[in-house]
Amino acid sequence: MLARGRAMMRRPSSFLVPLLLAGMAALAGCGEEKPAGKAKPETNHAAPDKRAQAPLGKGFDFYVLSLSWSPTWCADNDAGGRTQQCRRGENNGFIVHGLWPQNERGYPEYCPTRESDRVPESLGRTVLDIIPSMGLVGHEWRKHGSCSGLSQKDYFAVVRAAFERIRIPAEAGRGGRRLSPDTVESAFIAANPGLDPKGIAVTCEDGRLEEVRICMTADLAFRTCPAVDRAACRAQSIEQPPIR
Repeated sequence: MLARGRAMMRRPSSFLVPLLLAGMAALAGCGEEKPAGKAKPETNHAAPDKRAQAPLGKGFDFYVLSLSWSPTWCADNDAGGRTQQCRRGENNGFIVHGLWPQNERGYPEYCPTRESDRVPESLGRTVLDIIPSMGLVGHEWRKHGSCSGLSQKDYFAVVRAAFERIRIPAEAGRGGRRLSPDTVESAFIAANPGLDPKGIAVTCEDGRLEEVRICMTADLAFRTCPAVDRAACRAQSIEQPPIR
């Protein structure tokens, strides 16, 4: 009986083997936190470089990102709020007027391209949160995007990347007051490290804030642009109409 018992100890029955293996695995993993689902590779949690993610255009020297103060445009063009851009409750402040390819002298426009003149609604809708008008989306592609050397899809990807590159300062995004163009410019410079005073222009129309124009390289780094800077508003004080 003793010999038989020793044999049983040396050779555990087949139904006990899986239990023994499971117990050993549990002991080996004791104290370790097990991830749910599949293991994920390590990721870099640093802020992504949006310049590296944007498609690179060609055939021009730099971009001008034009941010329009929407309430000014709406006051002149759609005071009744019929369009999406100007409809009450949309809360549109600074929107993207356009991303314009520029040369050191002058700028190209309405360039020949293999792309269609018409922007498909499915593509246009992907940028309506920053360009809240299908008409403006199409116009900007035909006049400016066609000169970027990019496809429609890539051009609007760069438009979004350029907009996301900019931090809109809270003190310049409220509206409903009078202020100087220098105040707006200084707020943008303070909120966007690396932005040079000679690389930004605040424009006005009929005594009201119109646009903030910021110069960028093809890979969306800030740069100076004397010609754009010279076109800045020279008024001492301008109105910033309130957001609807």
